[in-house]
Amino acid sequence: MQLSKRQFLSFSSVGAAAFVLGCGRDASAKSRFAVTYSDAEWKKRLSPAAYRILRQEDTERPYSSALNSEKRRGVYVCAGCNKRLFSSTSKFESGTGWPSFYKPLAGGVGTKTDYKIGLPRTEVHCAQCGGHLGHVFNDGPKPTGKRYCMNGGAMRFVPG
Repeated sequence: MQLSKRQFLSFSSVGAAAFVLGCGRDASAKSRFAVTYSDAEWKKRLSPAAYRILRQEDTERPYSSALNSEKRRGVYVCAGCNKRLFSSTSKFESGTGWPSFYKPLAGGVGTKTDYKIGLPRTEVHCAQCGGHLGHVFNDGPKPTGKRYCMNGGAMRFVPG
């Protein structure tokens, strides 16, 4: 069977849309994390911005988080459950407008493939509550070559 260019593009568009819609959220996410709350409880516990980021996978505007310019020694924790995520020693200035790190703390984060923009990206979430933190890219500094590009509204800084 030979398809015309128009038929091919139509089938490709429908297939891509179905794939993206079917792969967006992980339906089993609520059951696999140690810290879980109802949606109503998350709304009570979190600020509106943190709720949009952590629970609805939103992204804050670049350069809008105070954590982007945080320079003190300490630890970045999940704003939803206080899980330790990143050490200040792995933070670097990426020029992207979001707090960036080259390495998470052991057991702090998990990842999954995200197709929200139609292309595969690696989403980073809190390993304890499943809250969306940001994405990881392969354009970071040594020693890992990774750039964990995080939403500041998904985290809190604990000096120390």
